[in-house]
Amino acid sequence: MSAPHGIFPMLYAFFDEANALDRQAFRQQVEVCIASGAHGIALLGLITEVKTLTPTERETLVQWAVEDIAGRVPLMATIAGATLDEVGALAASAEAAGANYLILQPPLGQKPASADLLEFYSSAMGKITAEVGIQNAPEYLGVGLSPDEVKALRRRHANFTLMKGEGPMIQVKPFIDALGSDFVIFNGRGGLELPDNLLAGCAGMIPAPDCADVQITIYEAVKAGDLETAQRLYGLALPYIVYAMQSLDVAILYGKTMFARRAGIANAGACRAPTIMREPFFEAALDRWSAALGPYGR
Repeated sequence: MSAPHGIFPMLYAFFDEANALDRQAFRQQVEVCIASGAHGIALLGLITEVKTLTPTERETLVQWAVEDIAGRVPLMATIAGATLDEVGALAASAEAAGANYLILQPPLGQKPASADLLEFYSSAMGKITAEVGIQNAPEYLGVGLSPDEVKALRRRHANFTLMKGEGPMIQVKPFIDALGSDFVIFNGRGGLELPDNLLAGCAGMIPAPDCADVQITIYEAVKAGDLETAQRLYGLALPYIVYAMQSLDVAILYGKTMFARRAGIANAGACRAPTIMREPFFEAALDRWSAALGPYGR
Protein backbone atom coordinates (compact mmCIF):
# COMPACT_ATOMS: atom_id res chain seq x y z
CA MET A 1 0.00 0.00 0.00
CA SER A 2 1.27 3.46 -0.87
CA ALA A 3 1.89 5.98 1.90
CA PRO A 4 -1.36 7.39 3.28
CA HIS A 5 -2.34 10.84 2.07
CA GLY A 6 -5.33 13.11 1.67
CA ILE A 7 -8.37 13.62 3.86
CA PHE A 8 -9.19 10.82 6.33
CA PRO A 9 -12.44 11.77 8.12
CA MET A 10 -12.35 10.74 11.79
CA LEU A 11 -15.71 9.02 12.21
CA TYR A 12 -18.24 9.84 14.89
CA ALA A 13 -19.72 7.22 17.19
CA PHE A 14 -23.50 7.38 16.81
CA PHE A 15 -25.68 6.21 19.70
CA ASP A 16 -29.32 5.15 19.62
CA GLU A 17 -32.06 5.93 22.13
CA ALA A 18 -30.84 3.08 24.33
CA ASN A 19 -27.32 4.60 24.35
CA ALA A 20 -25.98 1.68 22.29
CA LEU A 21 -23.94 2.01 19.11
CA ASP A 22 -26.15 2.82 16.12
CA ARG A 23 -25.23 0.44 13.29
CA GLN A 24 -27.30 2.09 10.56
CA ALA A 25 -26.08 5.62 11.25
CA PHE A 26 -22.49 4.40 11.31
CA ARG A 27 -22.89 2.67 7.95
CA GLN A 28 -24.45 5.79 6.41
CA GLN A 29 -21.55 7.86 7.71
CA VAL A 30 -18.98 5.64 6.00
CA GLU A 31 -20.90 5.69 2.73
CA VAL A 32 -21.29 9.46 2.51
CA CYS A 33 -17.60 10.00 3.34
CA ILE A 34 -16.42 7.59 0.64
CA ALA A 35 -18.95 8.94 -1.88
CA SER A 36 -17.51 12.40 -1.27
CA GLY A 37 -14.04 11.22 -2.25
CA ALA A 38 -12.40 10.54 1.12
CA HIS A 39 -8.88 9.20 0.60
CA GLY A 40 -9.21 7.05 3.71
CA ILE A 41 -11.24 6.61 6.88
CA ALA A 42 -10.04 7.17 10.44
CA LEU A 43 -11.63 5.87 13.61
CA LEU A 44 -11.44 5.93 17.41
CA GLY A 45 -9.86 9.34 17.84
CA LEU A 46 -11.03 11.97 20.30
CA ILE A 47 -13.92 12.96 18.00
CA THR A 48 -15.18 9.33 18.18
CA GLU A 49 -15.74 9.84 21.94
CA VAL A 50 -13.29 7.02 22.49
CA LYS A 51 -13.07 7.62 26.23
CA THR A 52 -16.74 6.66 26.58
CA LEU A 53 -16.38 3.41 24.61
CA THR A 54 -15.65 0.04 26.17
CA PRO A 55 -12.86 -2.07 24.63
CA THR A 56 -15.55 -4.30 23.12
CA GLU A 57 -17.29 -1.31 21.54
CA ARG A 58 -14.01 -0.08 20.08
CA GLU A 59 -13.42 -3.49 18.52
CA THR A 60 -16.98 -3.47 17.20
CA LEU A 61 -16.51 -0.11 15.47
CA VAL A 62 -13.31 -1.29 13.79
CA GLN A 63 -15.08 -4.43 12.56
CA TRP A 64 -18.01 -2.36 11.27
CA ALA A 65 -15.67 0.06 9.51
CA VAL A 66 -13.72 -2.73 7.78
CA GLU A 67 -17.00 -4.32 6.69
CA ASP A 68 -18.49 -1.06 5.40
CA ILE A 69 -15.32 0.20 3.68
CA ALA A 70 -14.91 -3.16 1.94
CA GLY A 71 -11.37 -2.38 0.80
CA ARG A 72 -12.31 0.79 -1.09
CA VAL A 73 -10.01 3.05 0.96
CA PRO A 74 -7.54 2.41 3.80
CA LEU A 75 -8.61 2.44 7.44
CA MET A 76 -6.59 4.18 10.14
CA ALA A 77 -7.55 3.07 13.65
CA THR A 78 -6.52 4.90 16.80
CA ILE A 79 -5.53 2.65 19.68
CA ALA A 80 -6.08 3.96 23.22
CA GLY A 81 -5.79 1.95 26.40
CA ALA A 82 -4.90 2.47 30.04
CA THR A 83 -2.19 -0.22 30.06
CA LEU A 84 0.23 -1.83 27.64
CA ASP A 85 -1.75 -5.07 27.85
CA GLU A 86 -4.97 -3.27 26.89
CA VAL A 87 -3.23 -1.43 24.04
CA GLY A 88 -1.71 -4.70 22.83
CA ALA A 89 -5.07 -6.47 22.82
CA LEU A 90 -6.82 -3.63 20.98
CA ALA A 91 -4.00 -3.34 18.44
CA ALA A 92 -4.02 -7.07 17.77
CA SER A 93 -7.79 -7.03 17.31
CA ALA A 94 -7.64 -4.06 14.93
CA GLU A 95 -4.87 -5.69 12.88
CA ALA A 96 -6.79 -8.96 12.70
CA ALA A 97 -9.95 -7.13 11.63
CA GLY A 98 -8.10 -5.50 8.73
CA ALA A 99 -7.10 -1.98 9.81
CA ASN A 100 -4.31 -0.71 7.57
CA TYR A 101 -2.68 1.76 9.96
CA LEU A 102 -2.71 2.03 13.75
CA ILE A 103 -2.30 5.31 15.66
CA LEU A 104 -1.27 5.10 19.32
CA GLN A 105 -2.45 7.55 21.96
CA PRO A 106 -0.87 8.08 25.40
CA PRO A 107 -2.19 5.78 28.14
CA LEU A 108 -5.77 6.74 28.98
CA GLY A 109 -6.17 8.81 32.11
CA GLN A 110 -2.43 9.38 32.51
CA LYS A 111 0.04 12.15 31.68
CA PRO A 112 3.48 10.54 31.74
CA ALA A 113 6.67 12.53 31.26
CA SER A 114 7.77 12.57 27.64
CA ALA A 115 10.60 10.09 28.27
CA ASP A 116 8.14 7.65 29.84
CA LEU A 117 5.68 8.23 27.01
CA LEU A 118 8.39 7.39 24.48
CA GLU A 119 9.04 4.08 26.26
CA PHE A 120 5.30 3.36 26.42
CA TYR A 121 5.02 3.85 22.67
CA SER A 122 8.16 1.82 22.01
CA SER A 123 6.92 -1.12 24.06
CA ALA A 124 3.55 -1.05 22.27
CA MET A 125 5.15 -0.80 18.82
CA GLY A 126 7.34 -3.81 19.52
CA LYS A 127 4.22 -6.00 19.44
CA ILE A 128 2.64 -4.47 16.31
CA THR A 129 3.39 -5.63 12.78
CA ALA A 130 1.22 -3.12 10.89
CA GLU A 131 2.39 0.37 10.03
CA VAL A 132 1.96 2.43 13.16
CA GLY A 133 1.94 6.06 14.20
CA ILE A 134 1.28 8.25 17.22
CA GLN A 135 -1.19 11.00 17.94
CA ASN A 136 0.98 13.87 19.14
CA ALA A 137 -1.62 16.22 20.59
CA PRO A 138 -0.35 17.83 23.81
CA GLU A 139 -3.03 20.54 23.64
CA TYR A 140 -5.77 17.90 23.87
CA LEU A 141 -4.05 14.95 25.54
CA GLY A 142 -1.85 16.87 27.97
CA VAL A 143 1.38 15.19 26.92
CA GLY A 144 3.42 14.69 23.75
CA LEU A 145 6.84 14.15 22.22
CA SER A 146 9.31 16.63 20.74
CA PRO A 147 10.66 16.29 17.19
CA ASP A 148 13.90 14.81 18.55
CA GLU A 149 11.98 12.26 20.62
CA VAL A 150 9.89 11.27 17.61
CA LYS A 151 13.11 10.83 15.62
CA ALA A 152 14.54 8.61 18.37
CA LEU A 153 11.40 6.46 18.35
CA ARG A 154 11.54 6.28 14.56
CA ARG A 155 15.10 4.88 14.72
CA ARG A 156 13.90 2.06 16.99
CA HIS A 157 10.94 0.88 14.90
CA ALA A 158 10.90 0.51 11.13
CA ASN A 159 7.10 0.26 11.14
CA PHE A 160 6.75 3.64 12.88
CA THR A 161 6.01 5.63 9.74
CA LEU A 162 3.41 8.27 10.55
CA MET A 163 2.21 10.84 13.05
CA LYS A 164 -1.03 12.69 13.57
CA GLY A 165 -0.22 16.13 14.86
CA GLU A 166 -2.92 18.17 16.49
CA GLY A 167 -1.83 21.75 16.62
CA PRO A 168 -1.27 24.99 14.73
CA MET A 169 1.12 25.01 11.82
CA ILE A 170 3.84 26.69 13.87
CA GLN A 171 3.88 23.61 16.12
CA VAL A 172 3.61 20.95 13.40
CA LYS A 173 6.07 22.28 10.82
CA PRO A 174 9.13 21.60 13.02
CA PHE A 175 8.20 17.89 12.90
CA ILE A 176 7.94 18.05 9.10
CA ASP A 177 11.34 19.74 8.88
CA ALA A 178 13.01 17.35 11.33
CA LEU A 179 11.64 14.01 10.12
CA GLY A 180 12.00 14.24 6.36
CA SER A 181 9.96 13.03 3.44
CA ASP A 182 9.96 9.33 4.40
CA PHE A 183 7.87 10.04 7.49
CA VAL A 184 4.17 10.81 6.97
CA ILE A 185 2.63 13.63 9.02
CA PHE A 186 -1.07 14.45 9.17
CA ASN A 187 -2.71 17.25 11.10
CA GLY A 188 -6.17 17.48 12.62
CA ARG A 189 -7.81 20.43 14.43
CA GLY A 190 -10.93 20.19 12.30
CA GLY A 191 -9.04 21.26 9.19
CA LEU A 192 -7.84 24.65 10.46
CA GLU A 193 -5.02 25.98 8.27
CA LEU A 194 -5.66 23.20 5.76
CA PRO A 195 -4.00 24.87 2.72
CA ASP A 196 -0.96 25.92 4.74
CA ASN A 197 -0.59 22.43 6.22
CA LEU A 198 -0.51 20.93 2.75
CA LEU A 199 1.87 23.55 1.37
CA ALA A 200 4.20 22.98 4.34
CA GLY A 201 4.44 19.26 3.61
CA CYS A 202 1.67 17.53 5.57
CA ALA A 203 0.43 14.40 3.80
CA GLY A 204 -3.12 15.36 4.62
CA MET A 205 -5.57 16.04 7.41
CA ILE A 206 -7.69 13.96 9.76
CA PRO A 207 -10.69 16.18 10.52
CA ALA A 208 -14.15 15.27 11.72
CA PRO A 209 -16.53 14.32 8.89
CA ASP A 210 -18.71 17.42 9.35
CA CYS A 211 -17.24 19.38 6.42
CA ALA A 212 -14.75 16.81 5.11
CA ASP A 213 -16.46 16.90 1.72
CA VAL A 214 -15.34 20.51 1.25
CA GLN A 215 -11.90 19.72 2.66
CA ILE A 216 -11.43 16.87 0.17
CA THR A 217 -12.02 19.35 -2.66
CA ILE A 218 -9.58 21.80 -1.06
CA TYR A 219 -6.94 19.06 -0.84
CA GLU A 220 -7.38 18.17 -4.50
CA ALA A 221 -7.24 21.83 -5.53
CA VAL A 222 -3.97 22.40 -3.64
CA LYS A 223 -2.43 19.28 -5.15
CA ALA A 224 -3.49 20.49 -8.62
CA GLY A 225 -1.89 23.87 -7.97
CA ASP A 226 -5.25 25.64 -7.99
CA LEU A 227 -4.71 27.76 -4.89
CA GLU A 228 -7.44 30.22 -5.89
CA THR A 229 -10.10 27.50 -5.63
CA ALA A 230 -8.53 26.12 -2.46
CA GLN A 231 -8.56 29.52 -0.78
CA ARG A 232 -12.13 30.25 -1.85
CA LEU A 233 -13.43 26.96 -0.46
CA TYR A 234 -11.36 27.32 2.69
CA GLY A 235 -12.93 30.74 3.22
CA LEU A 236 -16.35 29.15 2.83
CA ALA A 237 -15.71 26.53 5.49
CA LEU A 238 -13.54 28.52 7.89
CA PRO A 239 -16.29 30.30 9.89
CA TYR A 240 -17.92 26.96 10.70
CA ILE A 241 -14.55 25.33 11.54
CA VAL A 242 -13.71 28.15 13.94
CA TYR A 243 -17.13 27.73 15.56
CA ALA A 244 -16.71 23.95 15.94
CA MET A 245 -13.15 24.18 17.28
CA GLN A 246 -14.09 26.31 20.28
CA SER A 247 -13.60 23.11 22.26
CA LEU A 248 -13.60 19.37 21.77
CA ASP A 249 -17.06 19.18 23.34
CA VAL A 250 -18.46 21.68 20.84
CA ALA A 251 -16.81 19.83 17.96
CA ILE A 252 -18.42 16.56 19.04
CA LEU A 253 -21.91 17.69 20.07
CA TYR A 254 -22.64 20.35 17.47
CA GLY A 255 -20.35 18.94 14.78
CA LYS A 256 -22.07 15.58 14.89
CA THR A 257 -25.44 17.29 14.80
CA MET A 258 -24.48 19.38 11.78
CA PHE A 259 -22.98 16.41 9.94
CA ALA A 260 -26.11 14.30 10.49
CA ARG A 261 -28.26 17.11 9.07
CA ARG A 262 -26.03 17.70 6.04
CA ALA A 263 -25.67 13.98 5.31
CA GLY A 264 -29.33 13.06 5.79
CA ILE A 265 -28.68 10.75 8.74
CA ALA A 266 -31.78 10.40 10.93
CA ASN A 267 -29.78 10.08 14.15
CA ALA A 268 -29.76 13.54 15.77
CA GLY A 269 -26.18 13.25 16.93
CA ALA A 270 -26.56 12.57 20.65
CA CYS A 271 -23.37 12.23 22.68
CA ARG A 272 -22.87 9.49 25.23
CA ALA A 273 -21.51 11.64 28.02
CA PRO A 274 -21.94 15.29 27.03
CA THR A 275 -20.15 17.82 29.20
CA ILE A 276 -22.09 20.68 27.63
CA MET A 277 -25.81 20.94 27.07
CA ARG A 278 -27.55 22.17 23.94
CA GLU A 279 -28.44 25.84 24.05
CA PRO A 280 -30.57 27.89 21.65
CA PHE A 281 -27.75 30.41 21.27
CA PHE A 282 -25.25 27.79 20.06
CA GLU A 283 -27.88 26.05 17.93
CA ALA A 284 -28.52 29.35 16.16
CA ALA A 285 -24.80 29.95 15.73
CA LEU A 286 -24.41 26.47 14.26
CA ASP A 287 -27.12 27.18 11.71
CA ARG A 288 -25.61 30.55 10.86
CA TRP A 289 -22.02 29.39 10.34
CA SER A 290 -22.84 26.12 8.55
CA ALA A 291 -25.53 27.41 6.18
CA ALA A 292 -23.07 28.11 3.36
CA LEU A 293 -21.94 24.47 3.28
CA GLY A 294 -25.28 23.10 2.06
CA PRO A 295 -26.09 19.36 1.76
CA TYR A 296 -23.23 16.90 2.07
CA GLY A 297 -21.41 15.86 -1.05
CA ARG A 298 -19.51 17.25 -4.01
